[in-house]
Order: sequence, then structure tokens, then C-alpha cells
Amino acid sequence: MIMFRRIIAIITAIGLLGAGWVSVYAQTLESKYFSETGHNVKGEFLGFYDNNPNAIFLYGYPITEEFVSKDGETVQYFQRARFEYHAELPAGERVQLTPLGQKTFVSSGTQNINNSFACRTYPETGYAVCFAFLEFFDQYGGTAQFGYPISGFEYHEDKLVQYFEKTRLEWQPWKAEGQRVVVSDLGRIYFDSLGEDPGLLASTNPIGNAPKVITSLQVRAFAQNAVRLASDDQTIFLILQDQNAQPVSNAGCMASLHWPDGRNDSTVITTDSNGVGVISFSFVDQPYARLIYADINCAYIGLNATTTTSFRIWY
Repeated sequence: MIMFRRIIAIITAIGLLGAGWVSVYAQTLESKYFSETGHNVKGEFLGFYDNNPNAIFLYGYPITEEFVSKDGETVQYFQRARFEYHAELPAGERVQLTPLGQKTFVSSGTQNINNSFACRTYPETGYAVCFAFLEFFDQYGGTAQFGYPISGFEYHEDKLVQYFEKTRLEWQPWKAEGQRVVVSDLGRIYFDSLGEDPGLLASTNPIGNAPKVITSLQVRAFAQNAVRLASDDQTIFLILQDQNAQPVSNAGCMASLHWPDGRNDSTVITTDSNGVGVISFSFVDQPYARLIYADINCAYIGLNATTTTSFRIWY
């Protein structure tokens, strides 16, 4: 146990070497970089985004930079929205939300869940908004934010949803009371349906070379050989990446090997500039047909990621 604590302390110390990264949005006066998805928002798009106090909740994070879309519009995609820029409109009105609800809605059949005491019908489209959807609708901007309802309750992708002109609301019963209504990720859905270039989704560098922020880690590991002899050698590779699948270097990782006789061997390594770590080792007289497990734990600036890999002793 003392040795294990010392190893964890070493990992933490190595991880702190990268403490120059800070958990804030990197930004200039006219742009903001979102490390969660690796994209910038700038100019009037940023002004529109920042003007909504619930922007992250309603629009999500940017998933592209600003570009000219296949439909000819100057746009930027977000997880739950698409912004359009219309230079011909007066200041303050040039950024518009793409009506993603209208663009993506295909009816699967309306569910009859109407209740005159818990619903509000909009004569503009003939549909009602009801129950928790109505509370959410009113709380976060009503028709100005979402447009009018264009469907009743429907089931899509095994979820109870309702479409509005600009968005789709969905019911997630596994969440806590008061958090079960959310905005669907129609931004990515419409991006794919329109056939936009997938390369636009790749993360980019911050405008002005401001520092990036790592908000989460993901680690993968695999053995070079799936099976080895009873007395042999083996190499295990690990790949550590951030939330945007970019390599994380100088992170401290521990590989704990679990042998069939109950022994546990631990090795500390540091990831290289490609986020890769390598552990090579030899062994003798291991029992036939048994699995050797390796638990991997990586630490970096207070973040952790774990995974497990294994290989088998052959006959």
C-alpha cells in the first residue's frame, strides 16, 4: 500500500508539469475558444452566443468554425443549433438560428397525450405544448427562442420528443426531477443530413495562439501480441488523448500487471509528444491458457483516465 501511494504521488507530480494549462476559455477581444470541442466563435456569432445566458444549455458548444455551407449560407454549427449570418439585415438581426426543427422533422406518428388543463395550443400551427415541455418552453424563451410547435409528442430514436420550428425537445426520464427536458443535438444531425464536409468537425487551434484547455482525458491500451508463450516477452502500448482526440504529452501513467499467481507489478511511464506510452517486460513459467491483465491509470493536471487490456498465455 505504501508503494502504491508513492507511485500515485509520482504520477501526480509528473502530471503537474503541465500545470500551465488553465481551465478557462482562451479568448481574444473578438473571439472565444471552446476547448470542450476545439473550435472558435468570433464576431457577431460570438455576440449572439454570449447574449444568451443559457447558450451552452440551448445551443451547446461549437462543432465547426464559421464557413460557407453547402446551402450557400455563412454558418457555424453548434451541438444543438446552427447560426446563419445575413449581412443584408440591420445590426442586431444579422445572426439567425437555422430552423433545424423544420429542416429535420419527419413525423413518426403523433402520440395522443394532450390535456386541456396542462397544455397550451398555438393556433399558428395547431399544435399544443404540454406538461414539463411547456414549463421548459416558457422558462427558456418561448416562441422567440424555439419557434412554434410543429408536432405533437412523437417517438424518435426511442425517445419521447416534440418538434418546434427551430429545435426539438426530448424527455429523458432517467435524469433528476426538473432536468428531464433537454434540447436535442440537431446541429450535428443536420450537419450530417446536409452532407457537410466531415473535416470541418476536426478541432482547430485558438485564434491568437491562446492556450488550449484540457477538460477530460481518454486512454486506450493494447498488447502487441494477443497470445504469448509461457516464458516470453510482451509490449503494451497506451495512447492518451484529450476531449478532442488530441495527444496529451508529459502525462504520468501507471501500468499494473496482474499475474495468475496473485502478484501485482506496477510500472510508471510518461507519455511522449504523440501521447504514447510503451511498457515492455519479460516473464517465465506462466500457467497455460491464463489471461494476464494490465490496468492503466493516467493522470494530468488533476484529471484521470483508466482502461484495462490483457493477453493470454498460449499452450
